Amino acid sequence: MDTIKFVALYAKKYKKELLIAVVSMVGLVGVQLVSPWVVRELISLVQDQAWSEGMGIAIRRLALLLLGTYVLRFLLQFLRNYMAHVAGWGVVADARHDVYEHLQRLSLHFYEDQQVGELMSRMVNDSDKFERLIAHAIPDVLVNCLMFLGVVGVMVSMNWKLMLLTMVPVPLVFLAMQGFGQYVRPAFRERQEDLAELNATINDNLSGIREIKVFTREPIERKRVWERIREYRDSMIHALRLMAIFSPGVEFASSLGTVIVIYFGGRLAFQQTLPLEDLVAFFLYLDLFYQPVRVLSHVWEHIQEALSGADRVKELLEEDPEVTDKPDAIELARVEGTIKFHNVGFSYEEGEKVLRNINLEIPAKTALALVGPTGVGKTTLAALVPRFYDVTEGAITIDGYDIRDVTLKSLRQQISMVLQDVFLFHGTIKDNILFGRSDATDHEVIEAAKIANAHDFIMDLPDGYDTLVGERGVKLSGGQKQRVSIARAVLKDAPILILDEATSSVDTETELLIQQALERLMEGKTTIVIAHRLSTVRHADFIVVLKGTGILERGSHEELMRKDGLYKHLWEVQSRPMEELTPVEV
Repeated sequence: MDTIKFVALYAKKYKKELLIAVVSMVGLVGVQLVSPWVVRELISLVQDQAWSEGMGIAIRRLALLLLGTYVLRFLLQFLRNYMAHVAGWGVVADARHDVYEHLQRLSLHFYEDQQVGELMSRMVNDSDKFERLIAHAIPDVLVNCLMFLGVVGVMVSMNWKLMLLTMVPVPLVFLAMQGFGQYVRPAFRERQEDLAELNATINDNLSGIREIKVFTREPIERKRVWERIREYRDSMIHALRLMAIFSPGVEFASSLGTVIVIYFGGRLAFQQTLPLEDLVAFFLYLDLFYQPVRVLSHVWEHIQEALSGADRVKELLEEDPEVTDKPDAIELARVEGTIKFHNVGFSYEEGEKVLRNINLEIPAKTALALVGPTGVGKTTLAALVPRFYDVTEGAITIDGYDIRDVTLKSLRQQISMVLQDVFLFHGTIKDNILFGRSDATDHEVIEAAKIANAHDFIMDLPDGYDTLVGERGVKLSGGQKQRVSIARAVLKDAPILILDEATSSVDTETELLIQQALERLMEGKTTIVIAHRLSTVRHADFIVVLKGTGILERGSHEELMRKDGLYKHLWEVQSRPMEELTPVEV
């Protein structure tokens, strides 16, 4: 019931369309009850009277009445189907929008344990099932329940004893529906989960197709994808096998009603206690009587399928974001950029400290470099500033404001980031630069590209700023992508800047271009630089060396070199030729 209420909340927005659909359904039931009655009246006329002009008029009236009912049925079926689909696909669109919006609110920690393909399956495949529930299953249930009641009323008026006999198989059908619901719905949920796994595996393979080719993993990955395909096929067949058992059982039960009418109705007709026209009408109504029972058995599959999808969507929407705005969070105006870490501690998992007792002040418009061995928490420390994660101990302030007391949007508007792994969206170079500020003019875009040393290579491309970069910027080199990323940050012009390995993995000439661009970008900004190449941070205002879970050393390049500590050791290691280094030093 919770899942049905969950779907009903979305359907509430489309109550006007659903009301029109329901009214059309009610009218449709009434119209469909007319046809057997017309046949009954015709047989009665033919049996009881000789041909006359009056009989001809009566038959013509019956024919026109039947024609009118068919025209009305056409109009009502159109209204019912169209309005139900408007509501159904409206619900699907709203659910997908809410899922995407919720995914945006979820913290980065959530995504560390998720596969993109699996989340896409929940958003697209599972929500798609809502349409079957709203536009097909619920209308079919309503129409056929009304039809069932209407036919029962008519058949009772003709012969209540025979009507009761035809009801004998019905309880068996409903008991079967209840029993199969306990098995079918879990089976369909398992099928949806296997579909999500299949989507996730294919997404991984297509995203990593270069690596697959380079390492000649085609046979292994082909086998892995085939296993996912086979698992989905098997779970689908398992669910359909349950339905395949159920549906013929319902057909058999409904056919028993026909046997009962033939046996008992035939006897009553021979005994002349049941008029012939009533017997014929009874057979016609009998088909309408068991039609709802048969339809409900098929609808039951759609209901179970839809509810299994709704379960998974609901489960995702109930996932709480770890980083949220306080109810009384304030909007942060443009800051000067003084950042302070007050006894900061952080853990990804409880009991496993990544950082502890971090006390650090970064004055406005100065550059701080974070250095140290791999895995000591440099990127994590920087990620705490825009609240990608929340500190587990202590506090971080910007211009005296605890960052947990301001809105996430206003906080992140103060920060630009240039990362090692640049992500460009499929679109033009201009579109990707405009990601920094969507309302920028063409002139501002070009100026940002010039500052980032990107304008010249962009103009050499076939379509200039309108060149498509491909998915994740696949058509550009690493250095070109990096400079587009810098142009994006230039356009945003935030007072705080975070550079995470922004010059790694490029050649010397490109590194120089990027370094020049970064120096222009850093002017007048509070900057946190993360780098393994110490030569790129020697001119920072001050350098912090991390080791273990805390700060080991701090000071300028010259001060740290005089201390003869870890920084000096790292500097000397990087200054020596690779062939002179021991494995431990490397």
